[in-house]
Amino acid sequence: MSLGFILEGITNRISYSMIDLFLPFEQISKTLEQILLKYGFTEERAQRCAFLFAKADLDGVRSHGVNRFLLFLDFIKKGLVNPDKEPAVLSQLGMFERWDGQKGVGNLNADFAMNRAIQLSKEFGISCVTLQNTNHWMRGGNFGWQAVEAGCIGICFTNTIPNMPAWGGSEPKIGNNPLVIAIPRENGPVVLDMAFTQFAYGKLSIARAKGEQMPYEAGFDLEGNLTKDPGTVIDNHLGLPIGLWKGSGLSMVLDLLAAVLSGGNASFEVGKSGHESAVSQVFLCFDPAKLELKDWIETKSDALIEDLKNSSTFDNKSVRYPGENTLETRNRNLKKGVPISERLWEELQNELK
Repeated sequence: MSLGFILEGITNRISYSMIDLFLPFEQISKTLEQILLKYGFTEERAQRCAFLFAKADLDGVRSHGVNRFLLFLDFIKKGLVNPDKEPAVLSQLGMFERWDGQKGVGNLNADFAMNRAIQLSKEFGISCVTLQNTNHWMRGGNFGWQAVEAGCIGICFTNTIPNMPAWGGSEPKIGNNPLVIAIPRENGPVVLDMAFTQFAYGKLSIARAKGEQMPYEAGFDLEGNLTKDPGTVIDNHLGLPIGLWKGSGLSMVLDLLAAVLSGGNASFEVGKSGHESAVSQVFLCFDPAKLELKDWIETKSDALIEDLKNSSTFDNKSVRYPGENTLETRNRNLKKGVPISERLWEELQNELK
């Protein structure tokens, strides 16, 4: 399976009618769960996997939630994702553990790894849990929220199939390698969830489906020119690294760390297989209580954000911190319903037949 097939699949799955239904979160999650039961999931694993998919939409991250669910089912059908495989331990050395994801369900493997990192941080103060041979974790921010909801600082990152050029290069050699950093705070956690392309491929696909250009340059065409056209970037697999050469370097270093710490594949090795599977991931956790940081973590974070909010802006725009709108979006969707494409919902109903 080529990278082009993967990105085309994502694009096709997102190219639904823009007419939305507004459905209860529980209904969406239960529907996904019932479908997963038909694909060999146990009841417990189906429930958790469905919850993680639906939670992305609940929090407003539609590009990495239910829109990817049918593509996820395709990967199961093709044997790229093994629904019955769970992580197997490779090494346990105090606060550092390595696990083999056994090409299991990506979001469940990541959920497991962050949970282990949380448990170990409660014991040691800090922890590092790594996964090799795992699959796409879908919305990485889920696992940052998992950490802060347990009162912990969480950091996690993953490598991907090559979908960006190294700076100065003309072919995809490095991954967009998403990074999540989450810091607990009583007045609203700070949760950064970002990939190293200027725009995530899911967002590019949504813009392509709408016939829209990106607001800033998104990648390169085959002549090496910067372009705002999402279709060109998707077709060429030449996303623009954030920060130009700096983003390219940081993406490469995260890839190297993920491969070294897990003992798993680097992006170029993932790419050799022709599909995004058997990736490597890292989960770090810090327990403020165990590390005796509780006396100042709130005052420090509140003071920093207050200073940020008091900054002057252009055109009366507001300054936001990462994750600021998530809780507001979540609460609104819980009250009014989670937006789901009408056509996508019809296809999900067909999966139940």
